[in-house]
Amino acid sequence: MNKHDDIIRKIQEKLSTLSKSERKVAEAILADPKTTIHSSIAKLAARAEVSEPTVNRFCRSLIGSGFPDFKVALAQSLATGTPYVNLNVEPDDAPGAVTNKIFEAAKNNLTRAQELLPESLISRAVDVLAGARRIEFYGLGASGPVAKDAHHKFFRLNVPVVAYTDILVQRMAAAGTHPGDAVVLISYTGRTLPLIETARVAREAGASVIGITNPESPLTEHCSIVLPIEETEDTDIYTPMSSRIVYLTLIDALATGVLLKRGPEFNSHLKKLKTSVQDTRLPKNKT
Repeated sequence: MNKHDDIIRKIQEKLSTLSKSERKVAEAILADPKTTIHSSIAKLAARAEVSEPTVNRFCRSLIGSGFPDFKVALAQSLATGTPYVNLNVEPDDAPGAVTNKIFEAAKNNLTRAQELLPESLISRAVDVLAGARRIEFYGLGASGPVAKDAHHKFFRLNVPVVAYTDILVQRMAAAGTHPGDAVVLISYTGRTLPLIETARVAREAGASVIGITNPESPLTEHCSIVLPIEETEDTDIYTPMSSRIVYLTLIDALATGVLLKRGPEFNSHLKKLKTSVQDTRLPKNKT
């Protein structure tokens, strides 16, 4: 990676190591990188409430040269697509600012996840799920609702599907799986000990184990297929927010892939499910 590659990600990674004044510069840039490209050093310094030498010092620490070269590097980084920016909500943020940060973080996380997910792994996972005799989704903590959402999507596909969010039930269910079953473990960190042990149990029982998790985590050692989602939020402090959108979107992609594998003749089954709930809704107003 040269000094012009993904400069915004580099800023985010160095944020915690910067001095107080240089951190102000970094935060001003991350808050509005597009404006920074067209700003003078005086305007950026004023926006960050620091001196111009502080801005130059920050730029040199990051890319080895001053503000003009930094703006070129930033422009090149933005030109490669939506950058990953960790947009932390601050206590004094107004509601509008909070909304913008959360939406931008979700969009950025989705873009980065899409770039890093190999299509070949998605295809393999879809093939396993489409051919499974039974599918079980496991998630703990904040991953529990994602597992339940997966159940909600997959139960329509005419295959037995369950979602377990209890540690002991997961362990027993994993021990009861068989070859031909698929177990999908959802873990943001991949470091939760009970879930790692459950993956090992399911693998030894003969199930195909799919992990949706951090690619560098211990959980991957017990998975047949790993769908890698990089950690972008520190879950030791915060509950995952924008990253959960990535997991839900990936579940949608897998469910849709399995649905397409079923072929057009499967539409009659889906129509039957939709028809079964029609009388539970009020009719739409016709104008």
